[in-house]
Order: sequence, then structure tokens, then C-alpha cells
Amino acid sequence: MSKSPNSLRIVSIIGTGAYLPENTVTNRDLEKIVDTSDEWIYSRTGMRERRIARDDQATSDLAAEAAQVALADAGIGSEEIDLLIVATLSPDMFFPSTACFVQEKIGAKNACCYDLGAACSGSLYALETAKNQIACGSVNTALVIGAEKMSTFIDWKDRNTCVLFGDGAGAMVLRATGAERGVMNGVFGSDGSLARLLWTPGGGSRNPMTHDMLDRNEQYLKMEGRDVYKHAVTQMTQSVRDALAANHLSADDIKCFIPHQANARIVNAIGSRLHVEDRMFLNVEKYANTSAAALPIAIDEAVRSGRIVKGDLMLLVAFGGGFTWGADIVEWTK
Repeated sequence: MSKSPNSLRIVSIIGTGAYLPENTVTNRDLEKIVDTSDEWIYSRTGMRERRIARDDQATSDLAAEAAQVALADAGIGSEEIDLLIVATLSPDMFFPSTACFVQEKIGAKNACCYDLGAACSGSLYALETAKNQIACGSVNTALVIGAEKMSTFIDWKDRNTCVLFGDGAGAMVLRATGAERGVMNGVFGSDGSLARLLWTPGGGSRNPMTHDMLDRNEQYLKMEGRDVYKHAVTQMTQSVRDALAANHLSADDIKCFIPHQANARIVNAIGSRLHVEDRMFLNVEKYANTSAAALPIAIDEAVRSGRIVKGDLMLLVAFGGGFTWGADIVEWTK
């Protein structure tokens, strides 16, 4: 369906949901398996604990749980979903897409399904993609899920990375509404020249799964922490400024800033640079970095805790491997 820019529909988030596995792993638990301490982890990351999925749970299982909560919150049935996007860097398998597995689990038989890979920025990219497809009239109702089972490709002998990540899923239901603003204009960027600062080098067509590759532990996430910190703070801070400018708003107009939950020091640095420390949402202490799941989990928690109410504006900002980054402003209309 072709529409002129002036006839684009306003799209809102009409339901949210989250799922965190029951198993909680604390910093004290990690002290028993790697050379670290609760004080060392907390002082550098702001993390106290994280959730770890069961061995028999895949990413699609976590995603389906969050999806069911979001659908119930939106008050719609799964058969009403005609677009289903799963943002993840830990898919069930290379193919089929994790979204197709979620479709089968929740009964979304009328949905077009695909995965989106933008690492920790994935759910924000998926939100923008779904918004645009609804706005132009190609679909009516979308289910966007960020879901990760990070524990499957973390080297649990590497104290610099294994303490940082957790498992979980968050979901959002989108639909065109009569709202004044809804999901507003987003800003996005990438820099592939910096890919090696945060990546999993083994397992794909560049470096296939072989015994030699496994012996080198290249199936695990690798990260240059200091460099990632520097780029994350810089790009997310600028993304916030760009998103405000793109929507002709100031920081004073935003009720709650919800950044990717990578590290408390990153979040605090962004808040300080923007002078909005008191409005930054932070839950990394409880869940650690859940990659693409972090933003939708945080949105769901912010709404359910009353940090966001009808009519408020929230600013979402993310940064992830690739590098990828972006920001979007959302009017809460529910």
C-alpha cells in the first residue's frame, strides 16, 4: 500500500511485557568460579545479580513468555499480530529465525516473522522498523521482542566478561492509534570499522565451527571494555541530543530517559553529560546486561512501577556491537 508522507499513521506502544528466568546468580556466586569479588564487580558495573536461563530454555522460550505478557497487557489475541520481529544476537539457531519459533509457540499464525540483528541496539532498531511498517499501512499490529540467552556464549572463565551479562526477554505490541505523537522520529547510526572491539569471532562463514576454532575459544563473546565504554558514552549522549533536535524538543520535555542497561557507569556518565541524572532509569543492578532484551525489559518495568504514565515522553537510547546506536522518543499513550 502506497501512502504519501502526510498520511502516515501515528503508531503507539499499546502493551508491554517481560520475562526473567527464575535462576538468580549473584556476584557472590561468581566469586566461586572466577577470580573476582562482589566489590570489584559492583564498583565497576553497578551489577549485583543477573538471571540465567535453564539449560532446557532457548531464546525463543524466553521471548514467548514475554510476548504472552505483552499481548495480555495490550488486550489482544496472538492471531491479531501480523508482524513479529525478534531482536537477538543469541538465536535458537542460524535458521529458521527465532521469530518463527516464537510464532509457533504463541499461535501468531497470521504474522510475518523475521529476526533483526543489531546486538544491544536490536530492540530499538526493531521498534523503528515495526513503527515504519505500521505507519505506511503495510501492517496493522506488530509484536517486537528483544530476547537473549547470553549465558550460552559467555566464557565463564573470563572474569572481565562473564560478570556482565544475563538472560531475559522483553516485548512490545505496536498499533496505529489516535495519539498526537506516539513513537516519534528516531535517529540511528553504525560504524563497522570498530566491529572487533565487541564481537563473537567464531562460528559464522568467516570463521566456521571447527575443532581449532573451539580450541581457541572463539565461540565466546570478546570485548575491549575501555574502548567500548568510551564509544558507548559518546555515541549515546550524542544520539540523545540528535533525537531531541529531530523532534524539536528539549531534555526538559522528557519524563524518563531509558538507556541500554550495559553498565551503571555508562548510564551515570550519560546522565551527567546531559544533566538529567535524576531522570535516568537504571535496573542493571538486578539483571546485568541483557543485550537486545534490556530496553524492552526496562520499558515494561518503568511503566509498571509508575515512572511513566499516560502523556509522558520517554527517550530510549542504545548502543551495541557493530557498532550500532540510536535513540527514539515515545509518547506513552496507554
